[in-house]
Amino acid sequence: MTVKRVKFLLLALLIGTSLFLLLERNFLPGLPSKDSDYESYTLLARVAKLIQNEYVEAPNPSKTMEGAFKGLVDSLDTLSTYLDKESVIRYHQRKEKDIKDIGIILYKKFGLFPQVVGIIENSPAEKKGIKIGDYISAMDNRSTLMMSLIEVNLYLQAKNESPIDLKVLKRFSSEDATVLKVARKQLFKERFSYSLEKGTSGILKIHKLYPDCVSRIKEKALPRLKQQKRPLILDLRNCYEGEIEEAQKLINLFMTSPKIGYFEKKGKAKEILSCTEEAELEKLPLIIWTNQATIGPAEAVASVLKEFRKAKIIGLQTGGLVAKQLFFTLEDESGLLLTAGVFTLGSGKKLWEKGVKPDIKINKETQSQPEYLKETHNILSKM
Repeated sequence: MTVKRVKFLLLALLIGTSLFLLLERNFLPGLPSKDSDYESYTLLARVAKLIQNEYVEAPNPSKTMEGAFKGLVDSLDTLSTYLDKESVIRYHQRKEKDIKDIGIILYKKFGLFPQVVGIIENSPAEKKGIKIGDYISAMDNRSTLMMSLIEVNLYLQAKNESPIDLKVLKRFSSEDATVLKVARKQLFKERFSYSLEKGTSGILKIHKLYPDCVSRIKEKALPRLKQQKRPLILDLRNCYEGEIEEAQKLINLFMTSPKIGYFEKKGKAKEILSCTEEAELEKLPLIIWTNQATIGPAEAVASVLKEFRKAKIIGLQTGGLVAKQLFFTLEDESGLLLTAGVFTLGSGKKLWEKGVKPDIKINKETQSQPEYLKETHNILSKM
């Protein structure tokens, strides 16, 4: 068998796998599907045949397969992604407390440049002048156009404090591009912070919903909060990382329910989520702050507490990216992160791609803490 024939068989195997994944996609509730699937598959097969017969030289199978896998998986939905070896390492390191970051949160859709939707106060990125609404077209001379949402946010992180070169677009135009060298540093010592605020029980800010966040809240903040009766501000702005299990524990501080919602999976199977332990802050009134960088498990917290506890939400509508994801390591140490279920509230309201709507909307252009505090104090007298 010729080398060209072997390479084409590998490409054909890739296409077959791609078709299988595309077919599977149609069975996951909440994710988009296309009507002309059969025609698309026929076209895909024809493209492969033309490459075999007419292309000037045999394509490199490894390069072709990696590119095809990435295009296929990254286009499924906003969270599903193919990760190369470097990104897989970053993915496994993301929960470590000493991870270094520059202080921006990016949002992107397939085939578009990522946009800054959140920025950490006093972070290296803020000090360099990066603003909400800016686009990042390259990281260390690597184009972000075909990177996934997961990849771009992972690429900002590292184990060391090595700086990163960002190409920043102010108006989505290359003519306005600026290259900035931004330092990485450890942004938070804890997964949360707690501070006092006049007229309230304080501000409980969640940075990352990874394990030990809630246990540390119970240890450090709960004794003081249990003595309070005034509304607590739960600040979920810029909380884009975490796990649904930790989100459940946070919700369980404020309420108890056998069914707070569920993940709707393939074949309409439901994975019920519950909070069954005693809620130690059940009677504490809540005000929740959100922005466009409130993503994933933090959205579940906001939506559940709004539905069950009638918590008032101040801020901006979230992106609707609460999903159950499965990670698969491939033979070459690359990986797949696939959406296996989408979140639905106990009332039946789907959160996927809809997000959480605020009761009081904040100016998208400013998003300053004084503005959040002003709106918060305006409603305190009504609670």
